[in-house]
Amino acid sequence: MFRTACSLAALAAALIVAPTAMAQPAAPAAAVARSEDARLAEFLQAAFLESARLSPETLTQLGMKDRYGELGDYTEAGQTQALAVAEAQLARLKRDINRAKLSPGSQLSYDLFERSIATQRMFVKWYWQAYAVSSTGSALDGLPVLLVNAHQVSSVAEAQAYVARLNAVERVAKEVSDDIDQRTAKGFLPPAFVFDRVIPDARHQIRGAPFDDGADHPLWADFKAKVGALKTDDAAKQKLLAEGQAALKGPWKRGYERYIAALQGMQTKATHVDGVWALPQGDAFYADQVAFFTTTTLTPDQIHQTGLAEVARIRQEMEAIREKVGFKGTLEQFFAFVREDPKTHYPNTAAGKQQYLADAKKIIADYMAVAGRQFSTLPKQALEVRAVEPFREKTASTAFYNPGAPDGSRPGIFYVNLADMTQVQKVQLPAIAYHEGAPGHHFQIARSQEQTDLPMFRRMSYFGAYTEGWGLYAEKLGKEAGFYQDPYDDFGRLSLEIWRAVRLVLDTGIHAKRWSRDQAIAYMKANTLSSDLDVVREVDRYFTSPGQATSYKIGQLRILDLRARAQKALGPKFDIRAFHEVVLAAGAVPLDVLEQRVDAYIAAAKS
Repeated sequence: MFRTACSLAALAAALIVAPTAMAQPAAPAAAVARSEDARLAEFLQAAFLESARLSPETLTQLGMKDRYGELGDYTEAGQTQALAVAEAQLARLKRDINRAKLSPGSQLSYDLFERSIATQRMFVKWYWQAYAVSSTGSALDGLPVLLVNAHQVSSVAEAQAYVARLNAVERVAKEVSDDIDQRTAKGFLPPAFVFDRVIPDARHQIRGAPFDDGADHPLWADFKAKVGALKTDDAAKQKLLAEGQAALKGPWKRGYERYIAALQGMQTKATHVDGVWALPQGDAFYADQVAFFTTTTLTPDQIHQTGLAEVARIRQEMEAIREKVGFKGTLEQFFAFVREDPKTHYPNTAAGKQQYLADAKKIIADYMAVAGRQFSTLPKQALEVRAVEPFREKTASTAFYNPGAPDGSRPGIFYVNLADMTQVQKVQLPAIAYHEGAPGHHFQIARSQEQTDLPMFRRMSYFGAYTEGWGLYAEKLGKEAGFYQDPYDDFGRLSLEIWRAVRLVLDTGIHAKRWSRDQAIAYMKANTLSSDLDVVREVDRYFTSPGQATSYKIGQLRILDLRARAQKALGPKFDIRAFHEVVLAAGAVPLDVLEQRVDAYIAAAKS
């Protein structure tokens, strides 16, 4: 992250690849290609900055200080405007850049940029079908996290920008709330259960000091700490604190009160629990979501059948471990034993939470000590392990990765939800740490951010099957590196893999086969080690994030298939480090592009 404010022009100069001189008509073909590549690089970086500048939040996440005291547009019109900017960029690309003159790598960037515009069109097309309120919250819920984790305060001006953003929440909350009111009127309603999570978390945002006599609200504590660390006089600090307190007790509080009222209004109308098939054009919407998250042409039924087959296969591996440890009951009884045995849990205390975090850090450190056996290039960015903040425990996932700043000044964060330690399984911790941290999301996302030879839009791109498929694939890399020596830990790994296979069955079952919530919960309980709390939390997530849960297993299976293809073709020439470099070096890509890259690697290694 850039630690001091800089102008957009200076930032653009730092990010844009400098163009080479234009080739003369008689120059060789390679020189022409390099010139066209440079022109494309310049175009793509400028386009990325133009689009990023529409969202002050995006700029902050990228470590940029431009528009630092602002928040973006949260209306349908804002999304439509962003698409209009992108469409104009695509028209310029097709007009000004000759794809035929580009090198293969630049042709891929050209194609992926065009594909990204098609994705934006799809999301604008389904604006009303996409839930504005889900089991993980709404657009408004990202703002406290942004301020705490990404908004740095190294000067009085940056503290004032923080206050300006607190004030801007009233406007943003009104935009989000007006949108919720429109959806309520139009009948685009989420499943009824979401409100029991979202409304309590929203109320948490106006509790504690300075709103009442309770403990400091996390934002107030954060702002006080950041202001306290400033190198300025006490009078200036007191003025900033007074302004921050006034912003929280005024615009911030009014904004959240308006938001809670909108949620309560929608809650009165949202009385059903159905998949998106119940929405207007729900089947077509779901098909597009599945295609987006898997980057394949697989149908919901094909994905459902794949899930059933994977559940059956993994159950056989789990049966083998049950027999190995000498458990005499059924697999379902072994699930219950592992789930309920006090030895598989941490104490439900502050000390228990700290022990979980300490164990997670050790697991990652132990892997990093041997990572060079599986990877030729490691990310430079630091990785931290943190507990989810109390104010978002009800809507946060079980575990997730928060990307750091591209320049490494803000670490990647592996978050774990430790709201109730009785629901946390010790045996699953190693696989979760490998998935979210190293060698999972951190190795892929931080590495992508550090690929300065790639255009910025590719360094920040998202392809669900690739990203989540890599995370799931990484869980077994820990086993191949010599970990999971305890069979119970290996059972924990398999319990997470079958969880992702179950997701294929449930996501398609809910949205394409019209499964009920009770049916989905029962299936997940019968086939996973997940606690009751996690089962309900996960099933509810599948209801409100259609298609997303299909990305993990579909991506993992494709990576494994490509690895097996390379091993078979290359035999003793196969090098796991070289294979991982092929998978990671181009950043996140669709699965068909990944297949092309692996095939090219095989052909080159054979020659």
